[in-house]
This record gives sequence, C-alpha cells and structure tokens, in this order.
Amino acid sequence: MSAKTLFEQRADRDPLYALALSSMAFLKAVMTSGEHDHAMALGVLNTTYNIAKAQLDAAKKSSQISGYFSGYYNYFKSSSPTRTTTPTSPSSPDLSTPNGVLRAHVVKAECCLLIAVLQLLQESVMSYVKCGMNLRRAYASYSYVWQKYQAMGENAHKYMDRDTISGVQFGIGSVHLILSALPAKIWKAVSILGWKPDKELGFKLLNECAENKRIRSPMATVMLLAYYAAATSFAPQILSEKYTKIAMETLLEAQRYYPNSALYLFFAGRTSRLGLDLSLSTQSYLYAAEMTKNDWAEVAVANSCRYEIAINHMITGNWEQAASSFEHLHSEKYWSSAFCKYMQGSCLEMTGNRSAAILAYAEVPGLVVKKLGGRMSDIDAYALRKVTLYQSSGYQDLDFYTPVMEFMCIWNLFHFMDKNVLDYCLNVVSKALETIQIQEQEEYDQRSQELAPETNPPDYFDKRATLLLIKASLQNAKQIETTENTIMLNWIIDHKENFATESWVVPYALWEAGVACWHADNRDRSIHVWEMALESSSYDFEYRLAVRLNLAMTHAEELGYTKPIPKPTDDKKRYSVSLPAMAAAAAATKDNNSNNTSSTNITSTPPPTSPNAGTATATAN
Repeated sequence: MSAKTLFEQRADRDPLYALALSSMAFLKAVMTSGEHDHAMALGVLNTTYNIAKAQLDAAKKSSQISGYFSGYYNYFKSSSPTRTTTPTSPSSPDLSTPNGVLRAHVVKAECCLLIAVLQLLQESVMSYVKCGMNLRRAYASYSYVWQKYQAMGENAHKYMDRDTISGVQFGIGSVHLILSALPAKIWKAVSILGWKPDKELGFKLLNECAENKRIRSPMATVMLLAYYAAATSFAPQILSEKYTKIAMETLLEAQRYYPNSALYLFFAGRTSRLGLDLSLSTQSYLYAAEMTKNDWAEVAVANSCRYEIAINHMITGNWEQAASSFEHLHSEKYWSSAFCKYMQGSCLEMTGNRSAAILAYAEVPGLVVKKLGGRMSDIDAYALRKVTLYQSSGYQDLDFYTPVMEFMCIWNLFHFMDKNVLDYCLNVVSKALETIQIQEQEEYDQRSQELAPETNPPDYFDKRATLLLIKASLQNAKQIETTENTIMLNWIIDHKENFATESWVVPYALWEAGVACWHADNRDRSIHVWEMALESSSYDFEYRLAVRLNLAMTHAEELGYTKPIPKPTDDKKRYSVSLPAMAAAAAATKDNNSNNTSSTNITSTPPPTSPNAGTATATAN
C-alpha cells in the first residue's frame, strides 16, 4: 500500500508516476479478469497516455519556438562570406532531443502495450485486432526512441537515462514476443508496420532488460514467465521440453531478489504444474495468497490462486474440492460467474451428485452477462450453450456427456494428469460411449418393428464425436499409439457434415491427430494436419486453438520440420490422418474386430445396425 500511496501523490502530473500506478491496476486486472478491474485499468492507462501525450505536445511547441529563433540566428551567421556551412541530412540523428521527451514517448508506448495485453486476454477476434492496433501504436513510439538511442552510439548514456533504455528494451521485446504468439492472420490483418515479429529478438531484449536490474526489470521477468507459462500451457505436448526448464531458471533467478513476491510465487505455481509437481504447485498458490493478505491486491491474488488450485484439483481427480473452489469463485464474481457455476455443477456431476449438479446448472442462464459490444464472452457463451443443451432433454441425456473432461480437453489439461487419473477418466468416457451404443441400438430395434416409422433415425453424432475426441486426447496424454485412436479421429473428421452443435470437435480432432503424429516422430505430417485445422472457422474457442496451433507449428518449423506434403484431390483421403503403420494395423485387425463385442471396440465405431457402420474403419485403411 505504501507504493500505491507514493505513486498517487504525483500521478496526476508526472507520466512516470502515473505509469507506475497504472501498472498496478494492470496487474490487478490481469489477475482477476473482472470486468470492473479491466475497465479501471483501461481508464488509468488511457489517462496516463494522455498525460504523456500532453507533455510531448508541450515540448513540441517549445521546440518549435526555440527552433525558429535558432534558425533565424543561423541565417545571419551563414550570410557571412567567411563561413561555410555543411548541409544536414533530414535523417541525421538529433541528439538535442531532451531525455524527458524520450521518456514520455516510452511511457506513452508502454500504455499502449499494456492495453494491448488486456485486449489479448479477452480471446475474441475483435479484441485480437484491437490488440494488434495498440501494439502498432506502441511500436511506433518505441521505434522512435530506439532510433535515437542507436544514433547516440557510445554516448547514449549521456543523453538518455538507463531506465528509459530499459523501458525501450522491455517494450520492443514484449511487442515481438506477443506478436509471435498471435495467429498469423491476426497480425497480418492489422499490417504491423510491414515486418514479421522476431521471437528471438524479443527474448534477447527482455533478458537484457531483466539482467540490467533497472526499473522495468521485474516487468521484463514477469513478461518472460507469462510467455513461458502460457505457451507451454497451450501446447504442453509440444513445448514442455523447450520451455519448462528455462521457466524454472528464470523464476529462481527472480526469486533471489524478491523471494516473497506474490507474483513470482504465483508463477512458481504455474511452473511447478508444467514440471508435473501438482503438490508443489498448490502449495505455491497458497503461499502467494498468504503473502498478499491485508494488501491492495489481496482479493485479486487470492481468487486467481483459488482458480488455479481448482484446476489442480481437477487434474488430480479431486472433484469435490474443485466444486467447492468454483462455488467460492462464483460467490466472489471471479472472471465469469456463469462459467464458475457451470464448472461447479460439472465437478459435482463427476462425484455422482447429479441433483446438486442440476441445481448448479439451472443457475447458469441467469448469470450470463452480455458485454464486449453487446455480445457474450466466449466462455459465457460456451457455458450457456452447454446448459441449454442439457436442459433440452430435461437433463436426461447427461449420461451421454462428460462436461468436466470436455472442458479439460479444450483447455489441454490431460497432459498434466498421472496414469491413475487418466485411466479413471478413460473408464468414465468408455462407459458414456457404451451408454450411447445401448440407447442407439434400442432405438434401431424399435424402428425395425414397423415400416416407414414416424420417428427420426437416432442422431448421436455430436455426442459420440465429443466423447471419441476426449478418449483420443486421453490416450494421446498416455502416449498410446493405437489403431483405435486413428479410427476414432478419422470417424470425427469423416462425419464433420453431421455435427449440428459440436462443430469444434473437428479442428480439435485435427490437433489431436497432429499430436499423435508428433509422438510417432512423423512431424512433417503434424504440420500438415495442423494446417488443415486452421481452415476451420466459427467454432467454440476458435482463437484459443489458433494460438495453440501457431505456437506448435512455429516450434516445429524451428526444429526444421518444414517438408511440404501435397494435398490429395480426394476429399475423404485429404482428411485421413492415419499414420501408415497404424493404418496397416487397422487393416490387419479389421476381420478380428468384426466379431469382438468388447466395450472398447463397441464404443470406438458406430453401431452394427447403423447406416454408417464400417465408415470409420474404411477411412483408416
């Protein structure tokens, strides 16, 4: 609180103090994801931007007046016949720019950068475009100061203070790093100054900023840790090996100077999860919350840590504790009340307490809030759509769904589970698939009793596809290379035209197919399949998957896997994702499986009496 009080004393007139106060509001908004905190952070950042801009405007008027008299004086001097003048190129460096002006440019740019990060976290196409536009504004000011810095050469420290230099390093490094994570179609759409982001340059500048131990060094460290944690969480199957170790090293170095920092303890929780140490992760979150008691960010940090602990509970299969955490987050109005209530119900469903789960689901529609220009956030829209779907059958079809595992599949959390929990989840999914199989068979038996029945044929495409995707994702997490996985993923892709409500399963199935290829060391094929996933559009969490795909494909290209694979003209073959060895195994075992009535084979293919029977196996061949 003492820092906040100090910054408030001069925040209304000094851009540097205003930026410090704005940074505190920014960190709080990032931690809470609350609409009120988000709006407050945007407000103070825009105010700081205006203060810096006013300082620049005042300096510009002053320089115009002094420039007039200077030019007038030089005119008379140059009229002397004994004096020769050397013409000055318009591009020559102007070393007379005051340090205060350069610092104001950096403050203005940093406001745009932090606003861009807040917009990035909203995860919508419009927010991504706004993020790109603000990054462009930020880069324009950073670039101006950077050019001045380079023109000064070895004398730079005589004309520019080290904190301003640190600010430029932090800003340009952050812009490159953030843009490198965005889907290509986003940064191309906003035409970011005509250049392609350089991730390695971003790392280099941020590390230099962190090592210099100036005013922005902690923010540079936070940016690095945030990137490592977010990138690895998006695609742990692909990026864990690359970023987990360096994230731990960066964190340990930061904690040497700030061992009790709640922010670094929060990232300790994220980093421990990446290292598959869930116990240490939960302890770190608890300690982070403890360190902020009676402080300005107490509620923000406590709720963020509780959310992450809820995620850890789900990963470890502690459904009751997870439900309790989400109930508390709902009462605190953290992030999305509707989503927290939905997850509470979903976790209760996993405990077998369906009546309590239904009561929680029933509250979700009344908690959805329209924002972002009159539309719902993606997470609210998803929760509302799923509850509406459950309610349409009077919750009688809940046996055909696994809501918690569906969310965990979308959020890519299975990678962090241990074998026992993965096996438990596989059993739950297999049971749901068996239930669909039995219900579908009963409906076909009823239709066989009469000609031209009035009832429609059973339609379980959406439900079966979702469960097959979850099962394939679980088996990928166990790194099981089975013919069954190939058949399941191909069935989803081949039946993409039959999905009415769950169109998202197709691109996510292609992601899982790419992961299977990656584990089988067929990484050129992974890139090819992931490129096909990018062709899909208008589905749940589209841009979340687009970011994941971009991160994974960029990493694959950095490793040298860029061999192009031509696309066949046959559409069915085009979407076949079978690995050659797996396809051969499918052909070899086709006859053996035809008479097998085990639950595994029954649930991985359509029912024998279905008009679509055999399609999945045919596609795999």
